[in-house]
Amino acid sequence: MSGIKVFGHPASTATRRVLIALHEKNLDFEFVHIELKDGEHKKEPFILRNPFGKVPAFEDGDFKLFESRAITQYIAHNFADKGNNLLSAGKDMAIIAMGIEIESHEFEPVGSKLVWEQVLKPLYGMTTDKAVVEEEEAKLAKVLDVYEHRLGESKYLAADHFTLVDLHTIPVIQYLLGTPSKKLFDERTHVSAWVADITSRPSAQKVL
Repeated sequence: MSGIKVFGHPASTATRRVLIALHEKNLDFEFVHIELKDGEHKKEPFILRNPFGKVPAFEDGDFKLFESRAITQYIAHNFADKGNNLLSAGKDMAIIAMGIEIESHEFEPVGSKLVWEQVLKPLYGMTTDKAVVEEEEAKLAKVLDVYEHRLGESKYLAADHFTLVDLHTIPVIQYLLGTPSKKLFDERTHVSAWVADITSRPSAQKVL
C-alpha cells in the first residue's frame, strides 16, 4: 500500500472529489472514515490535519494537504504519469485554471444549496424550502447556460479530454440527478450528454 491516506466522509462532495481523482489515477490509498454527525471533524486529531474542521484531509507520506481542489491538483500533477491525464498543456492549462474557478465560485455554491434543500434536509427530517430551491435553480440555470455554450465548442469543459474541471463537478451532479433539479441538465443538449459521460466513468461510479 502506498503512503496515501484520505481522511473524510463518503457522502461528502469534497471527499468524493479527491476519491474520484485517486481512482482516475489508479492509485492505492487508505480511506479513514471521519464521522461528521459526531463532530469528529471539529476535534483532535482531525482538527490538527485541517484547522478549519472540514473534510477531507490528505496525506502522502509526510506531505499533508487539505482543501479538496488543492488535493486533486496535487494528485493530477504529482502522479501525471499514472492513470488518466487530468491536465493539459500550454494555453489549455489556463483554461483549466479558469474552469476550476468557475466551478468553485459559480457552480458548486449553488449546487450545494440545492443538494442541502432537496437531499440532506429530508434526511434530517427537515422541510425543503421551495422558494430557496426556485431561487437557486435560476442561478444554476445561468451557470449551465455558460457550460452549454462551452460544451458546444469542446467535448469537455476545459479541453477535448476529461480534466479536473469536469471531475470537480461530478459529486454535486450525482446528488442533483436524484432531485427535480435534474431537469436543468436534461433540457440542455450538450450538458445532458456531458453529464451522462462524466457520471458513467468508472471513477465516478466507485464513489456512489
